[in-house]
Amino acid sequence: MLKEKNQRTATLLAFALLPLSGFATDIYIPSLPSMGTDMHISAIQVQLTLTVFLITYGTSQLFIGSILDSFGRYRMSLIALFVFTISCVLIAVTHNIYLIYLMRAVHGITVAFIVVAKRALFVDIYKGKQLQNYLSMFTIIWSAGPIVAPFIGGYFQNTFGWQSNFYFLGGLAAILFVLELTYSGETLAKPVKFNVKRIARVYADMIKTTSFSMGILILSFAYSMVIMYNMTGPYIIEHHLQLTPVIAGYCSLILGLAWMLGGFISKAVISKPFYTKLSVNIALQVLFVGIMIVSLNFVSNLYSLVFFAFLIHVCAGFTYNNYFTYCLSKFPDNAATAGGLTGGAVYIILSFLTYGVIKVFPAKDERNLSYSYLVFVLLSALVMYILYRMNRRAVKLTSVQ
Repeated sequence: MLKEKNQRTATLLAFALLPLSGFATDIYIPSLPSMGTDMHISAIQVQLTLTVFLITYGTSQLFIGSILDSFGRYRMSLIALFVFTISCVLIAVTHNIYLIYLMRAVHGITVAFIVVAKRALFVDIYKGKQLQNYLSMFTIIWSAGPIVAPFIGGYFQNTFGWQSNFYFLGGLAAILFVLELTYSGETLAKPVKFNVKRIARVYADMIKTTSFSMGILILSFAYSMVIMYNMTGPYIIEHHLQLTPVIAGYCSLILGLAWMLGGFISKAVISKPFYTKLSVNIALQVLFVGIMIVSLNFVSNLYSLVFFAFLIHVCAGFTYNNYFTYCLSKFPDNAATAGGLTGGAVYIILSFLTYGVIKVFPAKDERNLSYSYLVFVLLSALVMYILYRMNRRAVKLTSVQ
Protein backbone atom coordinates (compact mmCIF):
# COMPACT_ATOMS: atom_id res chain seq x y z
CA MET A 1 0.00 0.00 0.00
CA LEU A 2 1.06 3.60 -0.58
CA LYS A 3 2.76 5.01 2.51
CA GLU A 4 1.28 8.26 3.82
CA LYS A 5 4.69 9.97 3.80
CA ASN A 6 4.97 9.23 0.05
CA GLN A 7 1.47 10.40 -0.86
CA ARG A 8 2.59 13.81 -2.17
CA THR A 9 5.44 12.29 -4.21
CA ALA A 10 3.12 9.61 -5.61
CA THR A 11 0.65 12.33 -6.61
CA LEU A 12 3.38 14.23 -8.46
CA LEU A 13 4.46 11.02 -10.18
CA ALA A 14 0.86 10.36 -11.20
CA PHE A 15 0.68 13.82 -12.75
CA ALA A 16 4.02 13.14 -14.50
CA LEU A 17 2.62 9.92 -16.02
CA LEU A 18 -0.70 11.39 -17.22
CA PRO A 19 0.96 13.10 -20.26
CA LEU A 20 2.53 9.79 -21.36
CA SER A 21 -0.30 9.16 -23.82
CA GLY A 22 0.30 12.60 -25.32
CA PHE A 23 4.03 11.90 -25.60
CA ALA A 24 3.39 8.50 -27.21
CA THR A 25 1.04 10.16 -29.70
CA ASP A 26 2.83 13.41 -30.48
CA ILE A 27 6.60 13.13 -30.09
CA TYR A 28 7.11 11.60 -33.52
CA ILE A 29 4.52 13.78 -35.30
CA PRO A 30 7.24 15.96 -36.98
CA SER A 31 8.92 12.71 -38.14
CA LEU A 32 5.91 11.26 -40.00
CA PRO A 33 7.06 12.43 -43.48
CA SER A 34 10.66 11.30 -42.83
CA MET A 35 9.55 7.86 -41.59
CA GLY A 36 7.69 7.33 -44.85
CA THR A 37 10.69 8.38 -46.93
CA ASP A 38 13.15 6.30 -44.89
CA MET A 39 11.06 3.12 -45.02
CA HIS A 40 9.76 3.71 -48.59
CA ILE A 41 6.11 3.58 -47.56
CA SER A 42 3.11 5.85 -48.21
CA ALA A 43 1.84 8.67 -45.99
CA ILE A 44 -1.31 6.72 -45.13
CA GLN A 45 0.81 3.73 -43.96
CA VAL A 46 2.80 5.98 -41.64
CA GLN A 47 -0.37 7.69 -40.36
CA LEU A 48 -1.74 4.22 -39.58
CA THR A 49 0.91 3.90 -36.81
CA LEU A 50 -0.96 6.69 -35.02
CA THR A 51 -4.36 5.11 -35.68
CA VAL A 52 -3.18 1.70 -34.36
CA PHE A 53 -2.06 3.35 -31.13
CA LEU A 54 -5.33 5.25 -30.73
CA ILE A 55 -7.53 2.20 -31.37
CA THR A 56 -5.63 -0.11 -28.99
CA TYR A 57 -5.33 2.61 -26.36
CA GLY A 58 -9.06 3.22 -26.53
CA THR A 59 -10.16 -0.41 -26.71
CA SER A 60 -7.90 -1.41 -23.81
CA GLN A 61 -9.35 1.24 -21.52
CA LEU A 62 -12.81 -0.30 -21.87
CA PHE A 63 -11.59 -3.41 -20.02
CA ILE A 64 -8.64 -2.16 -18.00
CA GLY A 65 -10.73 -0.03 -15.66
CA SER A 66 -12.62 -3.03 -14.26
CA ILE A 67 -9.39 -5.06 -14.01
CA LEU A 68 -7.72 -2.27 -11.99
CA ASP A 69 -10.79 -1.94 -9.74
CA SER A 70 -10.49 -5.66 -8.95
CA PHE A 71 -6.75 -6.35 -8.87
CA GLY A 72 -5.25 -3.01 -7.91
CA ARG A 73 -3.38 -0.23 -9.69
CA TYR A 74 0.26 -0.37 -8.68
CA ARG A 75 1.79 -3.64 -9.93
CA MET A 76 -0.15 -3.48 -13.20
CA SER A 77 1.14 0.00 -14.01
CA LEU A 78 4.72 -1.00 -13.10
CA ILE A 79 4.64 -3.98 -15.48
CA ALA A 80 3.11 -1.77 -18.18
CA LEU A 81 5.89 0.82 -17.79
CA PHE A 82 8.56 -1.87 -18.18
CA VAL A 83 6.94 -3.38 -21.31
CA PHE A 84 6.42 0.10 -22.79
CA THR A 85 10.15 0.80 -22.40
CA ILE A 86 11.13 -2.37 -24.25
CA SER A 87 8.65 -1.74 -27.09
CA CYS A 88 10.07 1.78 -27.64
CA VAL A 89 13.55 0.31 -28.17
CA LEU A 90 12.20 -2.30 -30.61
CA ILE A 91 10.54 0.41 -32.73
CA ALA A 92 13.78 2.42 -32.79
CA VAL A 93 15.92 -0.50 -34.05
CA THR A 94 13.60 -1.82 -36.79
CA HIS A 95 12.60 -0.70 -40.30
CA ASN A 96 9.77 -3.23 -40.51
CA ILE A 97 6.49 -1.29 -40.57
CA TYR A 98 4.50 -4.34 -39.44
CA LEU A 99 6.65 -4.77 -36.33
CA ILE A 100 6.14 -1.04 -35.68
CA TYR A 101 2.37 -1.55 -35.96
CA LEU A 102 2.61 -4.38 -33.42
CA MET A 103 4.71 -2.33 -31.00
CA ARG A 104 2.38 0.66 -31.36
CA ALA A 105 -0.46 -1.69 -30.37
CA VAL A 106 1.63 -2.68 -27.32
CA HIS A 107 2.09 1.05 -26.63
CA GLY A 108 -1.66 1.54 -26.69
CA ILE A 109 -2.33 -1.28 -24.22
CA THR A 110 0.48 -0.41 -21.78
CA VAL A 111 -0.20 3.33 -21.79
CA ALA A 112 -3.88 2.56 -21.12
CA PHE A 113 -2.92 0.57 -18.00
CA ILE A 114 -0.66 3.38 -16.77
CA VAL A 115 -2.98 6.33 -17.42
CA VAL A 116 -6.19 4.69 -16.12
CA ALA A 117 -4.38 3.54 -12.98
CA LYS A 118 -3.04 7.04 -12.31
CA ARG A 119 -6.41 8.69 -12.91
CA ALA A 120 -7.96 6.31 -10.39
CA LEU A 121 -5.25 7.14 -7.82
CA PHE A 122 -6.74 10.61 -7.34
CA VAL A 123 -10.24 9.26 -6.72
CA ASP A 124 -8.78 6.68 -4.32
CA ILE A 125 -6.98 9.14 -2.01
CA TYR A 126 -8.74 12.50 -2.44
CA LYS A 127 -12.32 13.59 -1.77
CA GLY A 128 -14.65 16.58 -2.17
CA LYS A 129 -13.36 19.90 -3.49
CA GLN A 130 -9.76 18.72 -3.45
CA LEU A 131 -10.69 15.85 -5.78
CA GLN A 132 -12.69 18.14 -8.07
CA ASN A 133 -9.74 20.51 -8.23
CA TYR A 134 -7.37 17.69 -9.20
CA LEU A 135 -9.80 16.29 -11.77
CA SER A 136 -10.15 19.71 -13.39
CA MET A 137 -6.34 19.80 -13.69
CA PHE A 138 -6.19 16.50 -15.62
CA THR A 139 -6.50 17.91 -19.13
CA ILE A 140 -4.25 20.85 -18.25
CA ILE A 141 -1.49 18.52 -17.04
CA TRP A 142 -2.15 16.05 -19.84
CA SER A 143 -1.70 18.83 -22.40
CA ALA A 144 1.96 19.10 -21.37
CA GLY A 145 2.49 16.06 -23.63
CA PRO A 146 1.10 17.58 -26.85
CA ILE A 147 2.87 20.88 -26.02
CA VAL A 148 6.37 19.60 -25.27
CA ALA A 149 6.52 16.32 -27.23
CA PRO A 150 6.38 17.56 -30.86
CA PHE A 151 8.67 20.47 -29.97
CA ILE A 152 11.29 17.99 -28.69
CA GLY A 153 10.51 15.60 -31.53
CA GLY A 154 11.16 18.27 -34.17
CA TYR A 155 14.68 18.82 -32.86
CA PHE A 156 15.35 15.09 -32.48
CA GLN A 157 14.20 14.52 -36.06
CA ASN A 158 16.36 17.33 -37.41
CA THR A 159 19.46 16.24 -35.45
CA PHE A 160 19.34 12.46 -34.99
CA GLY A 161 16.48 11.10 -37.13
CA TRP A 162 13.08 9.63 -36.31
CA GLN A 163 14.43 6.71 -34.23
CA SER A 164 15.70 9.13 -31.55
CA ASN A 165 12.09 9.97 -30.63
CA PHE A 166 11.47 6.40 -29.52
CA TYR A 167 14.80 6.13 -27.68
CA PHE A 168 13.76 9.24 -25.75
CA LEU A 169 10.32 7.76 -24.96
CA GLY A 170 11.92 4.54 -23.71
CA GLY A 171 14.43 6.43 -21.54
CA LEU A 172 11.70 8.60 -20.03
CA ALA A 173 9.58 5.53 -19.21
CA ALA A 174 12.59 3.80 -17.62
CA ILE A 175 13.24 6.78 -15.31
CA LEU A 176 9.59 6.94 -14.28
CA PHE A 177 9.62 3.17 -13.65
CA VAL A 178 12.47 3.54 -11.14
CA LEU A 179 10.75 6.48 -9.40
CA GLU A 180 7.44 4.59 -9.22
CA LEU A 181 9.19 1.55 -7.77
CA THR A 182 10.82 3.74 -5.12
CA TYR A 183 8.06 6.13 -4.06
CA SER A 184 4.63 4.93 -5.17
CA GLY A 185 2.35 2.14 -3.95
CA GLU A 186 -1.11 0.58 -4.07
CA THR A 187 -4.04 2.97 -3.46
CA LEU A 188 -7.02 0.63 -3.86
CA ALA A 189 -8.29 0.05 -0.32
CA LYS A 190 -11.30 -2.17 -1.18
CA PRO A 191 -10.90 -4.26 -4.33
CA VAL A 192 -14.14 -5.10 -6.10
CA LYS A 193 -14.62 -8.79 -6.83
CA PHE A 194 -14.01 -9.47 -10.51
CA ASN A 195 -17.37 -10.58 -11.83
CA VAL A 196 -18.13 -10.37 -15.53
CA LYS A 197 -21.90 -9.99 -15.02
CA ARG A 198 -21.44 -7.23 -12.44
CA ILE A 199 -18.94 -5.43 -14.67
CA ALA A 200 -21.30 -5.68 -17.66
CA ARG A 201 -24.10 -4.25 -15.50
CA VAL A 202 -21.90 -1.33 -14.39
CA TYR A 203 -20.96 -0.55 -18.00
CA ALA A 204 -24.60 -0.79 -19.06
CA ASP A 205 -25.68 1.60 -16.29
CA MET A 206 -23.01 4.10 -17.32
CA ILE A 207 -23.87 3.95 -21.01
CA LYS A 208 -27.62 4.25 -20.23
CA THR A 209 -26.88 7.54 -18.46
CA THR A 210 -27.60 9.74 -21.48
CA SER A 211 -25.65 12.77 -20.34
CA PHE A 212 -22.60 10.54 -19.77
CA SER A 213 -22.84 8.93 -23.22
CA MET A 214 -23.42 12.27 -24.94
CA GLY A 215 -20.47 13.66 -23.02
CA ILE A 216 -18.26 10.92 -24.47
CA LEU A 217 -19.36 11.90 -27.98
CA ILE A 218 -18.53 15.56 -27.38
CA LEU A 219 -15.13 14.59 -25.92
CA SER A 220 -14.49 12.52 -29.08
CA PHE A 221 -15.32 15.40 -31.41
CA ALA A 222 -13.23 17.88 -29.40
CA TYR A 223 -10.11 15.71 -29.32
CA SER A 224 -10.58 14.64 -32.95
CA MET A 225 -9.72 18.20 -33.96
CA VAL A 226 -6.33 17.88 -32.26
CA ILE A 227 -5.64 14.42 -33.72
CA MET A 228 -6.69 15.64 -37.18
CA TYR A 229 -4.10 18.40 -37.01
CA ASN A 230 -1.47 15.91 -35.76
CA MET A 231 -2.14 13.67 -38.76
CA THR A 232 -2.15 16.44 -41.38
CA GLY A 233 -0.16 19.40 -39.98
CA PRO A 234 3.37 18.02 -40.60
CA TYR A 235 2.52 17.20 -44.23
CA ILE A 236 1.03 20.65 -44.81
CA ILE A 237 4.05 22.37 -43.24
CA GLU A 238 6.85 20.14 -44.55
CA HIS A 239 5.46 19.22 -48.01
CA HIS A 240 2.96 21.92 -49.03
CA LEU A 241 4.75 24.88 -47.40
CA GLN A 242 8.26 23.38 -47.80
CA LEU A 243 9.35 24.11 -44.21
CA THR A 244 11.41 22.03 -41.73
CA PRO A 245 10.38 19.50 -39.03
CA VAL A 246 11.58 22.04 -36.44
CA ILE A 247 8.97 24.53 -37.71
CA ALA A 248 6.34 21.76 -37.53
CA GLY A 249 7.42 21.14 -33.92
CA TYR A 250 7.09 24.83 -33.04
CA CYS A 251 3.59 24.93 -34.55
CA SER A 252 2.55 21.87 -32.52
CA LEU A 253 3.99 23.56 -29.42
CA ILE A 254 1.82 26.63 -30.04
CA LEU A 255 -1.29 24.51 -30.59
CA GLY A 256 -0.54 22.50 -27.47
CA LEU A 257 -0.50 25.79 -25.56
CA ALA A 258 -3.88 26.56 -27.13
CA TRP A 259 -5.30 23.29 -25.71
CA MET A 260 -3.83 24.11 -22.29
CA LEU A 261 -5.23 27.66 -22.44
CA GLY A 262 -8.68 26.18 -23.09
CA GLY A 263 -8.25 24.08 -19.94
CA PHE A 264 -7.25 27.10 -17.87
CA ILE A 265 -10.24 29.10 -19.13
CA SER A 266 -12.50 26.16 -18.26
CA LYS A 267 -11.06 26.03 -14.75
CA ALA A 268 -11.53 29.81 -14.35
CA VAL A 269 -15.25 29.65 -15.21
CA ILE A 270 -15.95 26.36 -13.39
CA SER A 271 -18.80 27.96 -11.39
CA LYS A 272 -20.66 29.28 -14.47
CA PRO A 273 -23.78 27.48 -15.78
CA PHE A 274 -22.59 24.31 -17.51
CA TYR A 275 -24.72 24.24 -20.67
CA THR A 276 -24.59 28.00 -21.20
CA LYS A 277 -20.79 28.23 -21.26
CA LEU A 278 -20.46 25.15 -23.50
CA SER A 279 -23.10 26.42 -25.95
CA VAL A 280 -21.25 29.74 -26.25
CA ASN A 281 -17.99 27.84 -26.78
CA ILE A 282 -19.43 25.70 -29.60
CA ALA A 283 -20.91 28.81 -31.26
CA LEU A 284 -17.45 30.42 -31.23
CA GLN A 285 -15.94 27.32 -32.85
CA VAL A 286 -18.52 27.42 -35.65
CA LEU A 287 -17.69 31.11 -36.17
CA PHE A 288 -13.90 30.54 -36.23
CA VAL A 289 -14.11 27.63 -38.69
CA GLY A 290 -16.46 29.63 -40.95
CA ILE A 291 -14.05 32.59 -41.02
CA MET A 292 -11.12 30.22 -41.64
CA ILE A 293 -12.81 28.71 -44.72
CA VAL A 294 -13.76 32.13 -46.15
CA SER A 295 -10.30 33.62 -45.47
CA LEU A 296 -8.62 30.91 -47.58
CA ASN A 297 -9.90 32.76 -50.66
CA PHE A 298 -7.58 35.64 -49.71
CA VAL A 299 -4.67 34.25 -47.68
CA SER A 300 -3.17 30.81 -47.01
CA ASN A 301 0.20 30.54 -45.27
CA LEU A 302 1.80 29.24 -42.07
CA TYR A 303 0.56 32.19 -40.01
CA SER A 304 -3.09 31.85 -41.08
CA LEU A 305 -2.92 28.08 -40.49
CA VAL A 306 -1.60 28.43 -36.93
CA PHE A 307 -3.83 31.43 -36.09
CA PHE A 308 -7.12 29.72 -36.90
CA ALA A 309 -6.01 26.32 -35.56
CA PHE A 310 -5.01 28.06 -32.30
CA LEU A 311 -8.49 29.57 -31.82
CA ILE A 312 -10.22 26.28 -32.65
CA HIS A 313 -7.95 24.28 -30.33
CA VAL A 314 -8.57 26.69 -27.42
CA CYS A 315 -12.30 26.01 -27.77
CA ALA A 316 -11.67 22.25 -28.10
CA GLY A 317 -9.56 22.27 -24.91
CA PHE A 318 -12.32 24.17 -23.10
CA THR A 319 -14.92 21.60 -24.14
CA TYR A 320 -12.72 18.63 -23.27
CA ASN A 321 -11.80 19.91 -19.81
CA ASN A 322 -15.44 20.51 -18.85
CA TYR A 323 -16.80 17.19 -20.04
CA PHE A 324 -13.85 15.08 -18.92
CA THR A 325 -14.22 16.39 -15.36
CA TYR A 326 -17.95 15.68 -15.52
CA CYS A 327 -17.58 12.12 -16.84
CA LEU A 328 -14.85 11.09 -14.36
CA SER A 329 -16.71 12.38 -11.30
CA LYS A 330 -20.05 10.87 -12.35
CA PHE A 331 -19.40 7.40 -10.86
CA PRO A 332 -17.02 7.69 -7.86
CA ASP A 333 -17.66 4.10 -6.67
CA ASN A 334 -16.25 2.75 -9.94
CA ALA A 335 -13.58 5.36 -10.62
CA ALA A 336 -11.23 3.29 -12.79
CA THR A 337 -14.13 1.79 -14.74
CA ALA A 338 -15.64 5.22 -15.44
CA GLY A 339 -12.24 6.61 -16.39
CA GLY A 340 -11.51 3.61 -18.59
CA LEU A 341 -14.89 3.72 -20.32
CA THR A 342 -14.62 7.47 -20.90
CA GLY A 343 -11.06 7.42 -22.23
CA GLY A 344 -11.55 4.17 -24.11
CA ALA A 345 -14.74 5.14 -25.89
CA VAL A 346 -13.31 8.55 -26.80
CA TYR A 347 -10.20 7.06 -28.41
CA ILE A 348 -12.11 4.34 -30.27
CA ILE A 349 -14.62 6.81 -31.68
CA LEU A 350 -12.03 9.40 -32.67
CA SER A 351 -9.75 6.73 -34.21
CA PHE A 352 -12.37 5.78 -36.76
CA LEU A 353 -13.61 9.35 -37.16
CA THR A 354 -10.21 10.86 -37.89
CA TYR A 355 -9.10 8.02 -40.17
CA GLY A 356 -12.38 8.28 -42.10
CA VAL A 357 -12.22 12.07 -42.40
CA ILE A 358 -8.56 12.01 -43.53
CA LYS A 359 -9.52 9.59 -46.30
CA VAL A 360 -12.09 12.13 -47.52
CA PHE A 361 -9.90 15.21 -46.88
CA PRO A 362 -6.27 14.02 -47.30
CA ALA A 363 -3.28 15.78 -45.67
CA LYS A 364 -2.80 18.25 -48.52
CA ASP A 365 -3.38 21.87 -47.54
CA GLU A 366 -5.07 24.27 -45.11
CA ARG A 367 -8.42 24.07 -46.94
CA ASN A 368 -8.73 20.32 -46.38
CA LEU A 369 -7.84 20.82 -42.70
CA SER A 370 -10.53 23.51 -42.39
CA TYR A 371 -13.14 21.14 -43.85
CA SER A 372 -12.07 18.49 -41.31
CA TYR A 373 -12.52 20.99 -38.49
CA LEU A 374 -15.96 21.87 -39.87
CA VAL A 375 -17.11 18.23 -39.72
CA PHE A 376 -16.19 17.89 -36.03
CA VAL A 377 -17.53 21.31 -35.02
CA LEU A 378 -20.91 20.65 -36.66
CA LEU A 379 -21.13 17.23 -34.98
CA SER A 380 -20.34 18.90 -31.63
CA ALA A 381 -23.00 21.55 -32.24
CA LEU A 382 -25.60 18.88 -33.04
CA VAL A 383 -24.93 16.89 -29.85
CA MET A 384 -24.81 20.08 -27.74
CA TYR A 385 -28.21 21.10 -29.15
CA ILE A 386 -29.67 17.69 -28.23
CA LEU A 387 -28.21 17.96 -24.72
CA TYR A 388 -29.55 21.49 -24.35
CA ARG A 389 -33.07 20.38 -25.31
CA MET A 390 -32.87 17.40 -22.95
CA ASN A 391 -31.70 19.63 -20.11
CA ARG A 392 -34.53 22.14 -20.68
CA ARG A 393 -37.07 19.32 -20.71
CA ALA A 394 -35.67 17.96 -17.43
CA VAL A 395 -35.82 21.41 -15.82
CA LYS A 396 -39.47 21.85 -16.90
CA LEU A 397 -40.43 18.44 -15.50
CA THR A 398 -38.71 19.27 -12.20
CA SER A 399 -40.51 22.63 -11.93
CA VAL A 400 -43.89 21.02 -12.62
CA GLN A 401 -43.35 18.40 -9.92
